[in-house]
Amino acid sequence: MLIESILQRLITGILVGGIYGLLCTGLGMIFGVIRVINFAQGEFMMLGMYTTAFVAVSLGSTAFLGPVAGAYIGVVCAGVVVGFAGWGTQRYLIARVSGTRVADSDNEGHFALLILTLGLSLVLSHGAMTLFGSSPQTVPTTLASTSWTFGPYTDSEIMIFVDRARAIGWVFAVVIGGGLFWFVHHTRIGTTMRAAADNPTAATIVGIDVERSYAYAYAFAIGIGVTALAGGLIATYYSFRPHIGLEFVIVMYAGVVLWRPQGLFGRSAERM
Repeated sequence: MLIESILQRLITGILVGGIYGLLCTGLGMIFGVIRVINFAQGEFMMLGMYTTAFVAVSLGSTAFLGPVAGAYIGVVCAGVVVGFAGWGTQRYLIARVSGTRVADSDNEGHFALLILTLGLSLVLSHGAMTLFGSSPQTVPTTLASTSWTFGPYTDSEIMIFVDRARAIGWVFAVVIGGGLFWFVHHTRIGTTMRAAADNPTAATIVGIDVERSYAYAYAFAIGIGVTALAGGLIATYYSFRPHIGLEFVIVMYAGVVLWRPQGLFGRSAERM
């Protein structure tokens, strides 16, 4: 039926869009604070997928806790582990070609950042290909093949089916997005990141040392961790390969460009 088909597609779009929104939030945080166009964002998402699968399968969490709990513990671990990797990436790679070190150079180091993140993207994707092979991987959970059924409604017996993995992923996305909003607006670290995003020079004048406070490292780590966590949620219902990052990074950049919100960082988001 037409009405049933429209409702089904609408619900599916909302559920998938919530997780995609989480992907865009991670990329938006990095660009909003550091002004880095991170070509490796999709590869960090891919690492989140493989980390989720590794925790869920190789560490035996599915055997002890069951396939559902094990999978979502893997999702949380993916956000934490890949987030720490993002911290190291910013501190030891991104920081070398950004900030005050290159303030007086041509293009303020933007070309170097583009080359660095593009090279990092290639290293991560080809490294994953070497380690994991090109075969599609999945996170073993029964949620992706089951759904909640609502209905029938009206005399036409309209039935609505809600995929369980996507629905749980949407709940995760809403909770994490709300928690991130609170963190940015109600904690000292969040205030420092917003100051760095809006005007780092003015922040320095009023006593906030943007670089020594690790505002950039925090922003990059959180942005990478959120994207990896969203990748783990996608992996619970979608098969993945080492080069899947290219497929989703287009969605991330489209979302960030079209969204153009006041968003997490106030006026700074207008310049995205």
